[in-house]
Amino acid sequence: MGKPTGFLEYQRLSQAYEPVPERIKSYKEFVLRLSDEQAAVQGARCMDCGIPFCNNGCPVNNIIPDWNDLVYRGQWQQAIEVLHSTNNFPEFTGRICPAPCEAACTLNINSDAVGIKSIEQAIIDKAWEQGWVKPQPAAVKTGKKIAVVGSGPAGMAAAQQLARAGHDVTVFEKNDRVGGLLRYGIPDFKMEKSLIDRRVEQMQAEGVTFRTGVVVGAKDMPAGIINDAKEVVTAEQLKAEFDAVVLAGGSEVPRDLPVPGRELAGVHFALEFLIPQNKQVAGDRPNPISAEGCNVVVIGGGDTGSDCVGTSYRHGATSVTQFEVMPQPPEQENKALTWPYWPIKLRTSSSHLEGETQREYAIGTKEFIGENGKLTGVRTVRLEWKDGRMSEVAGSEQVFPAERVFLAMGFTNPVGGMLEAFGVDKDARGNAKATTDGEGCYATNVDKVFAAGDVRRGQSLVVWAIREGRQCARAVDEFLMGASVLPR
Repeated sequence: MGKPTGFLEYQRLSQAYEPVPERIKSYKEFVLRLSDEQAAVQGARCMDCGIPFCNNGCPVNNIIPDWNDLVYRGQWQQAIEVLHSTNNFPEFTGRICPAPCEAACTLNINSDAVGIKSIEQAIIDKAWEQGWVKPQPAAVKTGKKIAVVGSGPAGMAAAQQLARAGHDVTVFEKNDRVGGLLRYGIPDFKMEKSLIDRRVEQMQAEGVTFRTGVVVGAKDMPAGIINDAKEVVTAEQLKAEFDAVVLAGGSEVPRDLPVPGRELAGVHFALEFLIPQNKQVAGDRPNPISAEGCNVVVIGGGDTGSDCVGTSYRHGATSVTQFEVMPQPPEQENKALTWPYWPIKLRTSSSHLEGETQREYAIGTKEFIGENGKLTGVRTVRLEWKDGRMSEVAGSEQVFPAERVFLAMGFTNPVGGMLEAFGVDKDARGNAKATTDGEGCYATNVDKVFAAGDVRRGQSLVVWAIREGRQCARAVDEFLMGASVLPR
């Protein structure tokens, strides 16, 4: 807790943003971190609530009241030690996590939640500035070799934990840089990629080896997936060379929209737009897809859709319209009904505020229309939802002008070739089949092969990936050594 009466004395202070005219000129982060004094005041708002529901609301079970109290008292170095005890990468989650912990905050019942996410970012950013984040190489090596397939947050978390347990860890990544969709799916204006680079340097100092441009299994990828691999490693090679294999390849196959006109030039999967943009920002060749001077339609109302909105504005789009198939949620949830769970309510991202974003709800796409093979518009129909069923509203068809459409409707399953190469059983959704609790958790049906993150649970949050990577690391350590000192 912070100050016993702090929640009565102080109001929530949200992080400020740079003005829109300035921030859309670049791809740099624009969220202004709380000062030490501001963070201390926000930490003071943490209540002596008895049962800190925030801990369970957080997928990695961050010990939130403890580091809130430490920040309030100015004990920043102890705060980062507590934060790192449950979360390997708080600089990631402090920027891009939707903060289910704040939804679960006891103060959120009838007031504004403690600004947990902003305090988390303040702690880790100060820790890096002060030089408190140092490599933690293992004192004793076990001689065991582990392969981690995929360098997203699940793979990175698993690799770091296993290296600190004394194992020799090699991470295989098909793209040209480490980070997975953390690097290439999330725009730099949300999270600059230097944050990943310095963690990679730390992990290398801890003994982790990274091999980029290497795909495991088959080199051929489904449409919409960027693949930089110049080398193919077979499942048999990994099983022969390593004592254990962790599959952390994510869920990358995008959901398509097979309506008439899908083949028109100008209709793209979201990541076909976002990944090249992130590569351009990193110094690679220019993005071949431009939204400059275009009417843009983004189909999908989630985070990836929001990323397409913000990137389109930075390109200089004429207009941006975002479609969501579900009805518009309420602006304010019924807290008495939903707390401490994650509520369904209208959420407006910073990207929506960077232009006059037109948000359309309960709308379906009937057809992409065009001329001479190029997209010119989207034919839609309004939808009515009753008893969980969707029906079209007669006479509601409408055409929206569009030269660019980005499909941001989520991801269906991991790349099948990798799972099939190992012979891993899949669940009904095409994900790797493995449990998360009890003996043999995170283990697949294939001996010494484990799965964690989106490849196992389906598309989810970065914080869930970190949780599964950490827990999987402990399961692998137990499998190899008979016991583990790694936290779960």
